[in-house]
Amino acid sequence: MTKKAMLLAALLSLISLAVAHAQGLPSAGPEQVGLSSERLQKITATLKADVDKGILPGAVLLIARHGKVAKFDAVGMRDPASKAPMTKDSIFRIYSMSKPITSVAAMMLLEEGRFSLADPVSKYIPQLGGLKVGVEKADAGGKPMLELVPAVRPITVHDLFRHTSGLTYGFFGSGLVKKMYVDGKVWNDYPSNAELIERLAKLPLAYQPGTTWDYSHSTDVLGRLIEVISGQSLYQFEKERVLDPLGMRDTSFYVTDKAKQDRIVEPFPNDRSIGIDAEFNDPRVAQAWESGGGGMVGTAMDYARFCQMVLNGGTLDGKRILGPKTIAYMGADHLGASIVPGPLYLPGAGFGFGLGFAVRRDAGVSPLPGSVGELNWGGAGGTYFWIDPKEDLFVVFMMQSPKQRVYYRALLKDMVYAAVARPAAR
Repeated sequence: MTKKAMLLAALLSLISLAVAHAQGLPSAGPEQVGLSSERLQKITATLKADVDKGILPGAVLLIARHGKVAKFDAVGMRDPASKAPMTKDSIFRIYSMSKPITSVAAMMLLEEGRFSLADPVSKYIPQLGGLKVGVEKADAGGKPMLELVPAVRPITVHDLFRHTSGLTYGFFGSGLVKKMYVDGKVWNDYPSNAELIERLAKLPLAYQPGTTWDYSHSTDVLGRLIEVISGQSLYQFEKERVLDPLGMRDTSFYVTDKAKQDRIVEPFPNDRSIGIDAEFNDPRVAQAWESGGGGMVGTAMDYARFCQMVLNGGTLDGKRILGPKTIAYMGADHLGASIVPGPLYLPGAGFGFGLGFAVRRDAGVSPLPGSVGELNWGGAGGTYFWIDPKEDLFVVFMMQSPKQRVYYRALLKDMVYAAVARPAAR
């Protein structure tokens, strides 16, 4: 081989390596990373059996440990109508799994000194200053009524990250403030982030800021904060600073590229509701809203690269997204004893909440296995992930079945931890 040919071969090898990193992660046999291939195969068999029974249309499962993918399977159908098979590069509506991505993007601005967690949100978004809090009481006839009282303190940026702002969601749960969100159709026509703020500013808070964990539009407001501070749209900022550097090439808010649209996963026709007056959206149609709290779509491998970055302490393939101390701070519990879990406390028993993730506080307490320090969250459409730093492990599970989302989260936790054959090296 000539010297010129050798240089060309080396260059092609480097290009090939770069492309491989942009598309995926290194892989290894389960036993190489301390997992049991036999037990992992039982998970795939269970999913396939459930597809055959008509319990779910299809799913993609990715399990990685020690920086290597040990299990990556696609089962069932991508679309029940067309019977198209599920593929590993299928595109899912990840809904609330958008929240950790938005939170990471916002923390990049914090690292640059662009805001402080203690800042009142009204410093950047004046419309959210001076909001009233709706307190439910009974009138003379015993009928529930809403009394509006002043907020004891302003909403802070910290509150947005940890869902203690007093904002809420209308599409699940009950209460007069939530009903106002539903009746006002706050998000149903997919407004811009700026317009969403205008609508939220006309409604009362459900709780006093800083007192109660209540799942909410807080991360949507955080997305608007990113826009105001950066001067870019949320997608422009995230694409430039998070998605492209991590090689998350199929993660976006809408799929306008027709060549990709047949990869979008669909649920069963009778399983399209994600809450009150809330149905599966069509990501093929671009809208004004770039929902930082629930608007993104993506693939299992894209999200795996995001998880690996978090597990690595903020870096992937030599590209630093956040500092390791920032990642550790995000993964700490930010609720403590002073913040009350609301009536629908989604993190669950044994878990607190950090800056964009649920955080496991106790080895026991929860009915699900795991390790202290675990980070997790899921999407209303059925997607779910968890990162276990103690075991140097993460799992990404993608499906589109709102009815089955809680069931499979528990099933996967039980079966994945049963497949751990040896503890992570200390």
